Amino acid sequence: MTEVDSGAPAPMPPPSTSPSEASRRPGWSARAGSWARRALRVELGIYAAIGRAVARRPAVPHGAGGFRYDSPVRTILIVFIVLSAVEIPIIDLIVHPWPAVRIPLLVLGIWGLTWMIGLLCAYRMRPHTVGPRGIRVREGIEIDIDLPWEVVASVARAPRTDEPKSPRVDGPEGARVLALRMQDATNVEIALEAPTAVRLPGLAPRGGAHAVTTVRLWVDDVDGFLAAVRHHIP
Repeated sequence: MTEVDSGAPAPMPPPSTSPSEASRRPGWSARAGSWARRALRVELGIYAAIGRAVARRPAVPHGAGGFRYDSPVRTILIVFIVLSAVEIPIIDLIVHPWPAVRIPLLVLGIWGLTWMIGLLCAYRMRPHTVGPRGIRVREGIEIDIDLPWEVVASVARAPRTDEPKSPRVDGPEGARVLALRMQDATNVEIALEAPTAVRLPGLAPRGGAHAVTTVRLWVDDVDGFLAAVRHHIP
């Protein structure tokens, strides 16, 4: 396994949408149904992540090691959680004489606070994992990609910062790259033996199944992650 340092950040060019991709775009009813299903899964995932945090049971397979990736956004989330917790009683005090306004705002505030706590728990309870069966690449609540060792060619250190709002999947057919960024940055690159199907949340062209040859991700402890990989890739 060779470790690579890419040096200066290199932006990725924006993708072009071909006529065939445009013709495959789903209609509004399919998009609405997909959005509703995703919203339900995310809502349930929020409470499942909080439950895992309370039980101190991260989603790490037996015999595998977990590697967190939330350090670039952890402080921001904690600040928002604290501000929301302070905001709820202040707003409740202001609108206390009007129950018709007070109750909906109270419910909305508690829901928003719970959602942000659940998102932070999801980042910490659903880490990337490296184990006997391969690598599992995760992001938040929805993304969980299984990469068995037989499809992994190499894993390397490759720090890179992309342009804001760059697409997750980019590149020409047969050499597409999936980038799971934290604050537009990745620092590990997994090269695959051949184009491998991965499934992203939502519908095509952004979601659905994509054949990729490279997966880029952010790991807080890159040295530990690469050391765990070396136990399985010489």
